[in-house]
Amino acid sequence: MVEQRIALVLVAAFAASPLSAFSQRAPALALPVDCEIGTACVVQNYVDHNAGPGASDYRCGKLTYDGHKGTDFRVIDLAAYRRGVPVLAAAPGRVRAVRDGMADASARSPGKASVAGREAGNSVVIEHRDGWETQYAHMRRGSVAVRPGDTVEAGANLGAVGMSGNTEFPHVHLEVRHRGTAIDPFAGTQVGEPCERSAGTLWSYDAGRRLAYVPTGVLGAGIFGAVPVVEEGSVVADAAFGPDSGAAVFWVQVYGARAGDIEELKLIAPDGSVAASRRSRVERDQAQRLAYVGKRRGESGWPAGTYRGEFAVYRGGDAKVVSLAREVTVGAEKRAAAVH
Repeated sequence: MVEQRIALVLVAAFAASPLSAFSQRAPALALPVDCEIGTACVVQNYVDHNAGPGASDYRCGKLTYDGHKGTDFRVIDLAAYRRGVPVLAAAPGRVRAVRDGMADASARSPGKASVAGREAGNSVVIEHRDGWETQYAHMRRGSVAVRPGDTVEAGANLGAVGMSGNTEFPHVHLEVRHRGTAIDPFAGTQVGEPCERSAGTLWSYDAGRRLAYVPTGVLGAGIFGAVPVVEEGSVVADAAFGPDSGAAVFWVQVYGARAGDIEELKLIAPDGSVAASRRSRVERDQAQRLAYVGKRRGESGWPAGTYRGEFAVYRGGDAKVVSLAREVTVGAEKRAAAVH
């Protein structure tokens, strides 16, 4: 009887323990951005799980950096970014703090010292129940739509994705904290198998099914009439390829490139011949990487027809981790008009 009472007391104590409450009362998080993951937006960085020097994400991958405490949702569609991509409350709560008024500009040029003490840029902090809070950082200047003390529901508009603070590309940094400690929403509150998604994830079912882990992905690709130009971290689509272009350039921008990857690009002419190609080794890990191959226009110009770019990344031998193709057609009627 005494042993049974002790067992009951232990069970009751465990049920009331902070760890149990910690896991049961965590908010179920909705997506903090209103854009399609994988096409208009990608997860560029995750929380760093390496307690020492170096960095490792929750899948033991390299999509993070040393000391990073949040999840970065990057907008890769620059046209959508410039129109305005809404930042949304991931869970219901009360707005604790806001900051607005900081400029949207890459920190690469002025340097990190220019935003010291304000690295998060324009941001919103929301308090949730039981010591939980979420922060939404790097928002667009003048877009913050809430004030301290406001009560918000999940999905409420907080503002727009920007480039304020310490950032080099458009994104919202979502940081989840419990009583001041940063928590990775992908790992959650339960200890799972190493390098696997935890059953204790904080994402809602709908959000979780849209957040597949992609260790190396595509930010953009195309065939241009000139060498691509990068602005706000992405290639600017202002060099369309046509019959009078000075060059034909096939380009690809990826994230999560790793040292040792083999990168292969081909530009194929309308008659099936390879106009330009390149196969090379990636020498170092890169958060984002731009690769391109091209050919200058000859005296006779560009033949009418469809030009095709093919790209692949091989890792660890023959394992193909990225593969894509892009096509653009130069019409015969446009070529004829150009000749006359």
